[in-house]
Amino acid sequence: MRVPYNYLPRQFDAHEVDAILQKLRAHALTGDFTLGAPVAEFERRFAAFLRARHVIGVSSGTDALILALRALQIGPGDEVITQVNTFYATVGAIVEVGATPGFVDVDETYSMDPDQLFRAVSSRTRAVIPVHWRGLPADMPAIQAALGSWRGIEIIEDACPAAGASIGGRSVGLWGRLAAFSFHPLKPLHVWGDGGAVVTEDDALAAWLRRYRSHGLISRDEVGEWGVNRRLQTVQAVIANHVLDRVRGWIERRTEIAARLDHGLADVAGISVPPRPADRVHAYQLYMVKAERRDALVAFLERDGVEAKIHYPIPLHLQPAAKGLGYGPGDFPVAEAQARRIVTLPAHQYLSDAEVDFMLERVRAFYGA
Repeated sequence: MRVPYNYLPRQFDAHEVDAILQKLRAHALTGDFTLGAPVAEFERRFAAFLRARHVIGVSSGTDALILALRALQIGPGDEVITQVNTFYATVGAIVEVGATPGFVDVDETYSMDPDQLFRAVSSRTRAVIPVHWRGLPADMPAIQAALGSWRGIEIIEDACPAAGASIGGRSVGLWGRLAAFSFHPLKPLHVWGDGGAVVTEDDALAAWLRRYRSHGLISRDEVGEWGVNRRLQTVQAVIANHVLDRVRGWIERRTEIAARLDHGLADVAGISVPPRPADRVHAYQLYMVKAERRDALVAFLERDGVEAKIHYPIPLHLQPAAKGLGYGPGDFPVAEAQARRIVTLPAHQYLSDAEVDFMLERVRAFYGA
């Protein structure tokens, strides 16, 4: 049996592809290809999905982070703090606007540690980017409390992996001044390529972002400020509108599979399942656990047809790109220890119960459980 990590061939079968192509053909006849009606429709519908005031469609999750930072006029001389175990784009966006990245360690849920954040903030800090890593919301109330005595420090949520996740019934994306979402094909809400969105409750920031993503245009003939072309492509918005209604059901199925895996791994001595905070709805973009003899386990599973992955074996402060930031081994011991043991198991909505059970049987066989 083969248990795939990538679910896209199963999702986009001939029937589904034909349904989308019919919508694309119908749209092609309109000639409405730049910030067209599907973009406005998606922004409205995704805002309703999140219960947000403003959604601004942009070209990728990375650009969503960059535009959020620019909207707050963050640049050279400013420090932006994020966690050390996120995807590279979080830090790449900080560097792109000329700011200096600062790192903090994580907790046992693999999320930003609010206590470490409290110790790391300084007068140089202009913003903090908590990451809803793997689809699990960071502890936003505790992060807000950690920043409570500081004025002028903004929160930008990196919600790229977490569309559909929430804390106490309040969606991710609504806890900071701005938030970034990604629609990469392996994110919960996705398109056929790159796409993203910035979310905010601030009317002035939203108006600026709508102009800036499209060259700074006020109208066809007027430029309010020098902007860029970071628009969500209209054809991708057609696909995003098609996919959006399915996201809640997909997360429910991913949650069922995660519970099945949690139960099946609970008594395996070599596996450590992270805490599952009861007040947080997890989107399960990744199902991640810690494993003893991790690399040997991954090789064993791959040989038997289970496509396990590692996200990621090298924390950001130890990457070659970070060598000028002054960090070294041992600076973030929790994230470093996790990086030596974390493994991602397939847990997407297109797995059958039989495939999940086979995966569990193989993991248990490796550990002799």
